[in-house]
Amino acid sequence: MNKHFLFLAVVALGITLVCSCSVMEKAAVHDFNSGFYKLRLGSEKSKPVYLNVDDVAITAYPALGKLVNGQPILEFSLADTSAGNFYPLMFTKKSIDIDITSILFKYRFPKNGLPPELTTDFNAALYAGWRTDFYLLKRKKDPFNNYTYDLVNRGFDLGLFAGAGTTTIGPFSTGNVVGNEYNGMIAQAGIAGFLESKVASFGIATGFDYLLSNDRKHWIYNKKPWLGLIVGIALN
Repeated sequence: MNKHFLFLAVVALGITLVCSCSVMEKAAVHDFNSGFYKLRLGSEKSKPVYLNVDDVAITAYPALGKLVNGQPILEFSLADTSAGNFYPLMFTKKSIDIDITSILFKYRFPKNGLPPELTTDFNAALYAGWRTDFYLLKRKKDPFNNYTYDLVNRGFDLGLFAGAGTTTIGPFSTGNVVGNEYNGMIAQAGIAGFLESKVASFGIATGFDYLLSNDRKHWIYNKKPWLGLIVGIALN
């Protein structure tokens, strides 16, 4: 049974690495594109809309679920540099987020009279969560009294991850039962929350590790919680 766990962990880790190579250059995956949003205009209450977004204009149509109803309620030209009336526009979008992730470090709590430990062993995992993006369209004036527009994007999400990695097994973490150190294979799982950017995302994670070797019964951190800093790259 343990050999089967080890085989599956190695396969999962290999797939994870292949996927990560294919998305390293996938920038701006959460750009502002046509789709369903919630629109807040100035101090008004948010309303569901479908946005048609192109290089020069944003057009908003009222939406009910996934249906588009009626005529546009907002037609806004990004090419307009005049000083006409303008109210900051806030668009909100919710989506499923799938990332390739790694825990940069894990803080392991004190155990059996031993001090806490900070580990940086290699690991990788797949993450799935529920993401919320906020897009704020603002206007600024240049020295020639022309106006340009900036779109500021902020996002966050919360979800689950699972994957594989390595950890150091030795006297410290086994109560001196294991005399020689080696790198053991682990399966890991937990929950994480991210602050998002266009490419990479950083957040806080908590989870547990399951050692796949027979020394798990001696390893003091087996299935014990830890806290860590997680980084992710979007797959979708």
